[in-house]
Amino acid sequence: MQDLSTKSAYELKSPYAFWQDGEGIPAYGGYWIEDVRTVGLSDWQRTGGRGAFVNLNGAGMNCDAHINEIPAKQQLKAERHLYEEIIFILSGQGATVIWNDGGPKHTLEWQEGSLFSPPLNAWHQHFNADAAKPARFISLTSAPQAINQFRNLDFIFNNSFIFADRYRGEAGELTKAGQYIQKGVKPGRVWETNFVANLLEFQPKEHSARGAGTRNSLFEFAGNTMSAHLSAFPAGKYKKAHRHGPGAHIVILSGNGYSLMWPHDTEPQRIDWRPGSLVVPPLDWYHQHFCPGPDAARFIALKPWGFKYLVDDLAKSDKDENEGGTQIEYQNQDPKIHRIFVDECTQRGVLPQMPMFA
Repeated sequence: MQDLSTKSAYELKSPYAFWQDGEGIPAYGGYWIEDVRTVGLSDWQRTGGRGAFVNLNGAGMNCDAHINEIPAKQQLKAERHLYEEIIFILSGQGATVIWNDGGPKHTLEWQEGSLFSPPLNAWHQHFNADAAKPARFISLTSAPQAINQFRNLDFIFNNSFIFADRYRGEAGELTKAGQYIQKGVKPGRVWETNFVANLLEFQPKEHSARGAGTRNSLFEFAGNTMSAHLSAFPAGKYKKAHRHGPGAHIVILSGNGYSLMWPHDTEPQRIDWRPGSLVVPPLDWYHQHFCPGPDAARFIALKPWGFKYLVDDLAKSDKDENEGGTQIEYQNQDPKIHRIFVDECTQRGVLPQMPMFA
């Protein structure tokens, strides 16, 4: 393994950037990716499959994303690491085997739409069950923080410490039924689980405070500090603008629409999206999601923070900023935002469903 502590700082690169350069796969930047299901990948020697890094501006080096592909009827190499990871299956079906040193192996069987998080530093290996097609997934990780802090890849990837407080390796531990946590920052909306079989079938809770017709549920995994949330809203409607910390990786699951993103006192930038698109709003940028198409919108946001173990400014993101929150209520938004949405709906033959503006 490469010792990153010996690297010269003359190129002004972080230890994480040196590590990424040495992995030999593409790295994508910018503000969004049109479709993570089809973006180009390269052979990734470390994993035994194909992959790419995603370092969008909105991550702020607080986290990164990896896109991985498993060839048909093959598997990736077993690995463990001292950074957290949340995995969302983009396509295909297969299984992931998870175990601690000296402990039994347990299997999660997944499909397109599955969401899970391997426990911190537990061994895990991914298998593709399809004999004809590759399987692809995207994962959010805290690798930038871990590698920049420790600067030693042997410590990151070859550490034998077992976090038994997070995962003991017992039968049924990974697949036990989830439940809503009734205490904490978002009582009754945080679903504690280790595995979601299919996000397209999961029914999030009503949460109109975030916008007309919005439904929303938050996920906590395997005792980790990283989390995710599932959001859904109907055709002909849009959510309220809000802002928060960096790193929320929004993967569009269904619907065709657009998002506006902007820092304070600037003109919004528009990003058009469809299933497979990835959008990452930067630190403290307002962002607002619109569904002028005929199909309801649904997305998963993979986030480098959580609610059960780490409280952050997201606790204020569904409260009026005039009352100490970070959300712009409909009556306070720039009037042209609604006019643009109505025009979009008209062009697509969709009737706007925003009676508060009638």
